[in-house]
Amino acid sequence: MPLHFVTTDAATAAAGDVLTLTGAEAHHAAAVRRVRAGEQVTLGDGRGVWLDGRCTAVDPKRVEVEVTARTDVPAPRPRLVLAQALAKGDRDELAVQAATELGVDEVIPWQAARSVSRWNDAKAVKGRARWEAIVREAAKQAHRAWVPEVAEITSTPRIAARAAASHVIVLEPTGEVRLSAVAIDPAQGEVVLVVGPEGGIAADELALLADAGATIAALGDTVLRTSTAGPAALAVVSTILGRW
Repeated sequence: MPLHFVTTDAATAAAGDVLTLTGAEAHHAAAVRRVRAGEQVTLGDGRGVWLDGRCTAVDPKRVEVEVTARTDVPAPRPRLVLAQALAKGDRDELAVQAATELGVDEVIPWQAARSVSRWNDAKAVKGRARWEAIVREAAKQAHRAWVPEVAEITSTPRIAARAAASHVIVLEPTGEVRLSAVAIDPAQGEVVLVVGPEGGIAADELALLADAGATIAALGDTVLRTSTAGPAALAVVSTILGRW
C-alpha cells in the first residue's frame, strides 16, 4: 500500500510536477517509513486533493516526488461532527484519534459541566494544537483526502445553538430511542454527535440540548467510556448513511 504524506504544495499540483517534502514530513518519509527512490507514494493537501506519485530523490531533509496522477475528492456530505467532552487522562485524545480514522469531518472540544479536565486561557490553545496534531497524523495513517477540522473549545449553549441548522444527536444511556433507529436525512448539512465526559452529561445540559431540538439517543444496553462512545456512534451513523 502506498504511503501518504500531506503538503500544502499539493493544492495546485498536476501530473508531471515534482513536489518536495521537507522538515518533519521528509524526515518521516526517509528515516521513519524508509521510503526509497522509485517507490510509489500518495500526497495530499488535506482539503480533497489526492496525488499519486513516485519518489525520485530521498534524503532525511528532502524528498522529491514526481506526480503521476491527480484526483480531487469532494468533501463528504453530510458532514459528521463529534462534539467530544474534555476528559481526564488521554481518553478524549483516544476518542479524537479513533474518530478521525473512522471518518469524522470535524471535532469540537466541549467543556461540559462535569468535565474533570479544564481548558482555560493558554491551556485551550495548547489543547487545540494537540488535538490538531492527533487529527493530522490519524488522517495520514487512514489515507484520508480530507483532514478533519478541530474547532475552538465550545460550551453547551453553543452546541445547542447548532441544532437550529444541524441534526444534533446526544449520546445518552437513558435515551428512549436507539441510535440505530434514528432517522438521518442524507441531505442534512451535518450530523453532530455529542459525547459527554466520564461523569455523564448533567441533567440541565440534557434539558437545554433537548429543548433546542437535539435527539437524545442510546447506543445500546451498556454504558460506554467517553473514549469509545463517539467512535462507536460514528460507525453506526456511517452505516446508516451508506458511507460504509
